[in-house]
Amino acid sequence: MEIIVQGRNAEISDRFREHVADKLAKVEQFAPRAQRVEVEVTHEAHLAQTDVTEKIEITVVDKGPVIRAEASASDRGAALDLATTKLIERLRRVRDRKKDHRRGSNGQEPSELNIDLKELNADLVAEQPREETVPTEPGQAVEQQLGDSPVIVRQKLHEASPMSVDQALYEMELVGHPFFLFIDEDTKQPCVVYHRHGWTYGVIRLDTTVTD
Repeated sequence: MEIIVQGRNAEISDRFREHVADKLAKVEQFAPRAQRVEVEVTHEAHLAQTDVTEKIEITVVDKGPVIRAEASASDRGAALDLATTKLIERLRRVRDRKKDHRRGSNGQEPSELNIDLKELNADLVAEQPREETVPTEPGQAVEQQLGDSPVIVRQKLHEASPMSVDQALYEMELVGHPFFLFIDEDTKQPCVVYHRHGWTYGVIRLDTTVTD
């Protein structure tokens, strides 16, 4: 399993790379077929939150659903510990779900999903100019400044396999997002599931269909 460590506004020492490899050694126990693990380290300068300056995002690239966890702290090592703990818990859920399927279970129902609201972070969505460069390959990310403003727009292209609403809710939990875009396997419509409040979820559907 390959572990890739990248920095955004941050320098990554060889010692920290070794520390990351040691922390993520357990990943293979829960995801033995994982192709690689991508770790992104970001140094964030928050004027209002001077104690939160280091963010770690870990993504496991496997043949199954994308599994991601992120955390922020004033210390890079502490952020790594928090993100790793979240990641291992989500990998454990995937393993348990696979065991349920092998026993003939339908897995968890949406009402059984355990989402920690403190982990959910809404993404900033900014209006994008038409001339902006867009990613053309799955997994590729493109960043561009929005006009003369300090706003940076980051776009990433994901593969979209048709799935049920239940599966979309499950994968939303695995990446720790408050929403998840997908193609409904029954209607072929582009949809988004999102968390509303408590154990309530919503589904937004676009009035169009995707043709093969």
